[in-house]
Amino acid sequence: MKYFTHIAFLALLLIPTLTFSQQTEEQQVKKTFDDYKSAILNDKGEEAVEKVDTKTITYYGDILGKVKTADSVTVDKLSLMDKLMVLIIRHRISKEEIMTTNGKQLLVTAIKMGMVGKSSVMNNEVGAVKVNGNFASGELLVRGQKTPLSFEFNKENGAWKLDLTAVFPAGEAAFRQMVKQSGEAENDYLLSLIELTSNKEPGPEVWVPTQQR
Repeated sequence: MKYFTHIAFLALLLIPTLTFSQQTEEQQVKKTFDDYKSAILNDKGEEAVEKVDTKTITYYGDILGKVKTADSVTVDKLSLMDKLMVLIIRHRISKEEIMTTNGKQLLVTAIKMGMVGKSSVMNNEVGAVKVNGNFASGELLVRGQKTPLSFEFNKENGAWKLDLTAVFPAGEAAFRQMVKQSGEAENDYLLSLIELTSNKEPGPEVWVPTQQR
């Protein structure tokens, strides 16, 4: 009986330890987002990129491949957000830089050039966090108000990293609604948006694979 009492006592002692550990993980998740947000708002591309996960870097590497090689037919079939990414990169970044960069550096450049907008994080915070092993989700708060959306995080090499690709489906849906409300054709809307954000009208070269220019 004393043996089982002793085990039960040890178990009770462990409960606060486990709870504290869980709270620490949740705090680390929130800090990852806060650090990413601060880096974006201060145009610190290198610091921001250190807070995103491998999946995000892989995505930008895939986009870079399309920028280099995808013809107009291929680009036109991309999702709205991917198409915008390809066109705006071709429009704003030199051929020399495109052909010598990689996915990680492309994201750094995009942040520094304001292509990853500050509005995407300015009013956002992470609310309640749920941790499950090396995966975590954090409730998206906008101006302190709860939303049905969540940020997702992955733990890589002991550090929590933000998965930007997890919010792309919601962004795509919102983007499509904006195009619909504009009354413009999809590509016309995208080209107008690129001109508005760059103060320079995009030419036909944005539809040409960078390696062929």
